[in-house]
Amino acid sequence: MYVFGKNVALEILKKGDKIKKAYIYKDFNDKNIISALQKSKICINYCTKMELDKLANGNHQGIILSVPDYEYADISELVNGNNDLLVILDHLEDPHNLGAIIRTCEAAGVNGIIIPKDRSVSVNSTVMKVSAGALENIKISCVTNLNNTIKYLKDNGFWIIGTDMCGTPYDKIDYSGKIAIVTGNEGNGMSKLVTESCDFIASIPMRGKINSLNASVATGIIVYEAIKCRR
Repeated sequence: MYVFGKNVALEILKKGDKIKKAYIYKDFNDKNIISALQKSKICINYCTKMELDKLANGNHQGIILSVPDYEYADISELVNGNNDLLVILDHLEDPHNLGAIIRTCEAAGVNGIIIPKDRSVSVNSTVMKVSAGALENIKISCVTNLNNTIKYLKDNGFWIIGTDMCGTPYDKIDYSGKIAIVTGNEGNGMSKLVTESCDFIASIPMRGKINSLNASVATGIIVYEAIKCRR
């Protein structure tokens, strides 16, 4: 797949991940990136802006990399210790939301993110760009069935905390131990079965005229509340 943007390119180069080919604007002036590509013996194609625009539907910042498709982690790789913090995304559809959530989770030190295979956004070039390189530093597992995954987590000692308007105030919940925070779909929220599988439902008070927050913003609020309480 194609990934683009300077931050994404730097993170991929830093980790030494495989790059098939680099497409760079003919007047690209980031000497650090060019030097790193040359040291890694990556084939560089110098292109016009029009040629780059055809490859990437977004702000590529003059650099596009051809890389292998993203490799998801097995769910077992996310269950590592006695104080794991995971985020489950219940059929999110917007790649910008997923990218922003990945960036927040990486910054907060979340152990991993779980997404379903069907009816959900997957890791693509837009997600890579919005995550600003954070995707290279956090594990994501793509599972067949969220309800079975939640059961697996519970069997491994996790508490499941969902998010919804009707629940316990988010700052009144115990976030200690092994927990997984669930964020629902942008329009419909959490599915019925996932909601029923939650041990707690965290609610963020709405004092304005709108009745909900953007999925990535809501996830960030709950994640950082958990981080604060777990110190």
